[in-house]
Amino acid sequence: MPESTGTTARRISRPVPLRESAHNAILDMIVSGELQPGQHLVENELAVALGVSRQPVREALQWLKNDGWVDLRPGQGAFVHSPTVEEADQLLVVRGVLETESARLAAGNATAEDVEELRAICRRGLAAVEADDVPAMIAANADLHAAVTRMSGNDVLVDLVAQVDRRVSWYHGSVARRRGGRSWAEHADLVEAIAAGDPTRSAAAMRQHTELTRRSYLEHSAERGGAATAAGLRSDEAI
Repeated sequence: MPESTGTTARRISRPVPLRESAHNAILDMIVSGELQPGQHLVENELAVALGVSRQPVREALQWLKNDGWVDLRPGQGAFVHSPTVEEADQLLVVRGVLETESARLAAGNATAEDVEELRAICRRGLAAVEADDVPAMIAANADLHAAVTRMSGNDVLVDLVAQVDRRVSWYHGSVARRRGGRSWAEHADLVEAIAAGDPTRSAAAMRQHTELTRRSYLEHSAERGGAATAAGLRSDEAI
């Protein structure tokens, strides 16, 4: 009997090609954590949950495999990709470079309305921390970084950051609660630097923020790996 994916019904709109709709819906479930790394993806159950046939689901899984979100194992099926620490580290380093430049440019371009938008997102992020609402924390974090990148005025940067944004949100989900209010204090420093029109200070604030997030992810991964090893040792000792 196939392992359950544990998904809830999530009907998708018909005007968009079914393969694309299925791809986007499954990717949303991966990024949100509804589908966990290493989880078996059963085509039939996903098809039922999405209200489509198995064919668009099969095509979507192949597409997701090509983009590195899903692993297809011969004779076993599809599984949510489990990122290695090296993969995450490389992506977070690239993200830091791109977003540091975005912040530097935003300091020279942001209007008073832009700054108020950033402050409003910060208020939303802090409210999410106080409510211990991790999905809201992740969403506010993504919104703030996207807004800063948009304010850079550099369309190439916007496109490049968009390419890594969803995967960064996926990784950020594991440390959003851990970073908590500290992350939003860093965001507030960044916003004030942009408000002051100081490119050097803005770049430094973003560089520090993205580096601290990267370190937090690596520390979390190391702790998780150590806990798994310890659990394995306890299991061996019990035998």
